[in-house]
Amino acid sequence: MGKLLLLLLIIVPALEIGVLILSGNTIGVIPTILLIILTGLLGAALAKKEGLNAIRTAQMQAAQGQVPGSVLLDGVCILVGGVVLLTPGFITDALGFLLLIPQTRAVFKGFLQKMVHHMVRNGTAVYVSNNRWNRRP
Repeated sequence: MGKLLLLLLIIVPALEIGVLILSGNTIGVIPTILLIILTGLLGAALAKKEGLNAIRTAQMQAAQGQVPGSVLLDGVCILVGGVVLLTPGFITDALGFLLLIPQTRAVFKGFLQKMVHHMVRNGTAVYVSNNRWNRRP
């Protein structure tokens, strides 16, 4: 996992620089900068909207006594999508928007669920319940 992350930290910025240079040469420097700013602003607004929706849904499910597991995965995707949109570049912006749009976010949520289940099965991650109602004195 660490090697993959290191590889992504090297490859993604190099690709972003290439796409930004290509965009600057194709549509011009000023339009490229304005487009980056526009995607950042749209992404921030969408992240805020989706994040507030996720919080409301989690509160509603918790009030009904349900565990908001799926909504928590939504929150993780929204957080990562918002952070990725803060980085300048068109590739990361596309990934950020995919994480923020509910229909495409479902694909990433499925991947995250499989990854968490795999980690729990292998003992890499441990689930600990901290439910005060089930504690013994």
